Amino acid sequence: MAMRDYTADRESFKNFFIDFCQTDEDGAKFFKYSEQLTKVAHREQTAFVVDLDDLHEMNEELCVAVLKNTRRYTNMVSDVVYEMLPEYKHREVDAKDALDVYIEHRIMLESRSHRIPGEMRDPRNRYPPELIRRFEVYFKDVTTSKSVPIRDVKAEHIGKLVTVRGIVTRCTEVKPLLIVATYSCSACGAETYQPVRSLQFTPPPACTADECRVNKTAGQLHLQTRGSRFQKFQEIKIQEHSDQVPVGHIPRQLSVYCRGETTRRAQPGDHVAVTGIFLPLLNSGFRQMVQGLLSDTYLEAHGVTCLNQADESELAEALTEEELAELAEDDLYSRMAKSLAPEIYGHEDVKKALLLLLVGGVDRRPNGMKIRGNINICLMGDPGVAKSQLLNYIDRLAPRSQYTTGRGSSGVGLTAAVLKDPFTGEMMLEGGALVLADQGVCCIDEFDKMADSDRTAIHEVMEQQTISIAKAGIMTCLNARVSILAAANPAYGRYNPKRTIEQNIQLPAALLSRFDLLWLIQDKPNRDKDLELAKHIAYVHQHSCQPPTEIRALSMRLVRRYIALTKRKQPTVPTHLTDYIVSSYVELRREARNSRDVTFTSARNLLAILRLSTALARLRLSDMVEKEDVSEAIRLVDMSKQSLTHVEDNVQRGISATDRIFAVVRELAGSNNTVKVADVIERCVDKGFKPDQVDACIEEYENLNVWQVNQVRTKITFM
Repeated sequence: MAMRDYTADRESFKNFFIDFCQTDEDGAKFFKYSEQLTKVAHREQTAFVVDLDDLHEMNEELCVAVLKNTRRYTNMVSDVVYEMLPEYKHREVDAKDALDVYIEHRIMLESRSHRIPGEMRDPRNRYPPELIRRFEVYFKDVTTSKSVPIRDVKAEHIGKLVTVRGIVTRCTEVKPLLIVATYSCSACGAETYQPVRSLQFTPPPACTADECRVNKTAGQLHLQTRGSRFQKFQEIKIQEHSDQVPVGHIPRQLSVYCRGETTRRAQPGDHVAVTGIFLPLLNSGFRQMVQGLLSDTYLEAHGVTCLNQADESELAEALTEEELAELAEDDLYSRMAKSLAPEIYGHEDVKKALLLLLVGGVDRRPNGMKIRGNINICLMGDPGVAKSQLLNYIDRLAPRSQYTTGRGSSGVGLTAAVLKDPFTGEMMLEGGALVLADQGVCCIDEFDKMADSDRTAIHEVMEQQTISIAKAGIMTCLNARVSILAAANPAYGRYNPKRTIEQNIQLPAALLSRFDLLWLIQDKPNRDKDLELAKHIAYVHQHSCQPPTEIRALSMRLVRRYIALTKRKQPTVPTHLTDYIVSSYVELRREARNSRDVTFTSARNLLAILRLSTALARLRLSDMVEKEDVSEAIRLVDMSKQSLTHVEDNVQRGISATDRIFAVVRELAGSNNTVKVADVIERCVDKGFKPDQVDACIEEYENLNVWQVNQVRTKITFM
């Protein structure tokens, strides 16, 4: 591209700032950039934002030049704005900072020292422009430009304005960055100014003033913090979205340097769109020698937009009359539940529970104590019942979510990792999956495959909604207001009805009690259901969509927008429903008193009923919980318990002799894994079993290769 005329471009920008005007809603004209110049002149505004859509409207050629060489035009616009500020300054600025007082004092001293009129000059010319200016120029990208994937930002984009999207994985603290260093000489008292345009700088070795040079004193320079200028600085790391990562590749990351007004715009876990200039990172001194021929790159931010908030505002306002009419056609609760993963056959109650997990309950804070509103669900069952597919669908549907597996996650990966800040050398925290999914959903597949030490990291998150960290001198508490959706397989491959719940699941009671709903999905052979399921799967495989049904499923986008609308409601439980809820909970506890309760019913189940009830009220866009909501919540809790109780009844009826005799043999064998048959028969007869039952048990487990019996049938050895 040919070099453009610098003077002509300056005049074009001046005319643009003066002439560009817009019309507000009332039809009145207002000069957009004149108002910004007035606010900047009076120190009411720091950021001067140039919208490239406006520039494109008046001068398309200049807009294209700005997009291709943004760093050059940032300095040019700063000069133009600084020249125009005196014309828009209508009053003196009262609030002066220490740097203003410092500069005025120096101007007064220098004006006194020049006694000859011919030698009078403007001392302000000696100061670097970065020291005088109290504003920052940012360019806003044109709306027609598309965001560039992080892995496609390459050498051709250096110096250009690009927009990238990703998820924030790490944010450093906001710290002051030196922009202009001011030194005073110990010998002559003269001041030296050094503009710093990179992250590292080398102070000048000695004073270069005329007096020191003539006298050859070379006084030492001392940094004056009052006369130096600092700027807010923060580094954030963004990682590309999972749908942009090719198969077999790891996600790419990009460093974003935020200065001034672009800091504190995002938190770890936020989905952001960052507009900035793509630049190489130039080091100096020893770091350049170590770096060699390679160079790191970064994005100098001109704008950081949090997509989560933008999506929520858009979702809440975007429901049209046609969409509302579509939602009001049938039973909304059942229809939205069937719209979750419609390609998966059946599981109506499970889908209803997952819908309530997405909507969520209401947080309560009585006297400072927090009662969580997020709903946690654990899906258990045989392989091949679409547990992982349900988790994947919820991960795609939720506006903010993280998906991980038990084997692929460690305790540090779920909570937070301690790393060293590359700039300051201090220890800092980088959030894990639960922190990144704050105010969203964290889907954990293969939950039973996690190590016990890693699984304990989830206990505090599931109830207190926080993560307490005490590592490397960092003691803090991170927010993890997240709903956990877990999927677990039985310990022996398939769910064994002849074993108890604890033997099948092998999860501690402290963890199971924190789930609001524990759902067991079994793959039971049934001719009619198997026929319907096979037809459904064959149709989906052939047509890549669900079979036609009476109720048409809602689109994923409409479901997401409606759920965002429901979260604005904060329903409460009326007083007249208290007795009904209390009596229902006491009825649930009756099974525990009769020792027929499989999963111990505790006060957490009462809170689960309240959370599900408020979620159902939210789904109706109501501010009050009704009795039907409580009844449906109790029905869901009952159905989840029945999925487990039905198996337990089979256990009570079916394991009478064989499993109890097996338990006796296992106990007698101990760690040696061997036991005499005579001892087994003697112990089992004492417990009321017949010798024939003992022989049948020994033969059955021998055929299953659980143990071996020697030829003379006197000793049992476990395999």
